[in-house]
Amino acid sequence: MSNNIRKKLIAGNWKCNGSLSFIQNHCKNVLNTMVFDPTKIDVLVAPMTLHLDYVRKHLTNQNVLISAQNVSKTKEGAFTGEINANALKDFGINWTIVGHSERRALFDESSQVVASKVTIADEHKLNVIACIGETWDDKSNNQTLKVLEKQLEPIIQNKPNWNNITLAYEPVWAIGTGKSATIDDVHSTHVEIRKLIKKYVGEKQANSLRILYGGSVTAKNAKELVSLQDVDGLLIGGASLKDEFKTIVEISSKL
Repeated sequence: MSNNIRKKLIAGNWKCNGSLSFIQNHCKNVLNTMVFDPTKIDVLVAPMTLHLDYVRKHLTNQNVLISAQNVSKTKEGAFTGEINANALKDFGINWTIVGHSERRALFDESSQVVASKVTIADEHKLNVIACIGETWDDKSNNQTLKVLEKQLEPIIQNKPNWNNITLAYEPVWAIGTGKSATIDDVHSTHVEIRKLIKKYVGEKQANSLRILYGGSVTAKNAKELVSLQDVDGLLIGGASLKDEFKTIVEISSKL
């Protein structure tokens, strides 16, 4: 299936960045001025949890969606410091990222924990961007596909509603390093990820599933990346905090 049939998604992950003045300026000069056809492309931004409502108040472009960067594996209760899925939905947030490599590496989130977050988000009808990706050592040892399959396995075993899930392939070694995987590597890996979903979930879901690429995406390489047949959009870090995020959206919306 061509990615012309699957609706593209351009997502900006702000990570632990931003201030009130930044949000005002970025919304006014970048997000609110973007023009794209929302029937052909989804655009979302994921600010820090603290800033979700502030972004919403300054985001007048109703075609830009807002996502959380993470969600708790727990429900309501005595879980100090957590943000549960029900709270996000109650607050009007309908998207969340889970399993980002920084959560896995810096906060020791296992693939089982990531899968539990996907499940609880799914139970509350949150749309999920679930991240997977290999380290440089994995790649150097030709273990990329084995690692990706292992990361996907617990998600698949929990049998979520795949209509609410988007996968994001982010090679760890390409995140924030200025290194980007080669076009051939991106294409071949996305093809293999889709084959895994076809094998374990089914052909229908594999064909409809959106698979994003993330890892040092810029306005310079965005067109080439999002033009690939099995690349259905981009998960963007640093560039989403800059004016070039608008350029990337405009480039992607014309493909």
